[in-house]
Amino acid sequence: MKERVVTIHNRAGIHCRPSGVILNTINQEFPYHRFEVSNADNTIELNSMLALISLGLAAGAQATLRCTGPKEDEAIQRIGDLFEKEFDFPTR
Repeated sequence: MKERVVTIHNRAGIHCRPSGVILNTINQEFPYHRFEVSNADNTIELNSMLALISLGLAAGAQATLRCTGPKEDEAIQRIGDLFEKEFDFPTR
């Protein structure tokens, strides 16, 4: 199991659109991995947008991302980077 602490940089936090990007990337690139996300209050399995949104990850918040699977190093890096990305919706 790999673990990484991420800091949310997106000004609006992790809302529907970033959640969709994160989950689509997991489903397309890492379908055989299991991800968990924790904040100070809760731990969720990262398998639905509603679960991720329920954590209430606002800008500046920190969360712990955990991953198990065949390519853990690559998976934790890629998905962790998405949590820390400043999304621009709609893109310019």
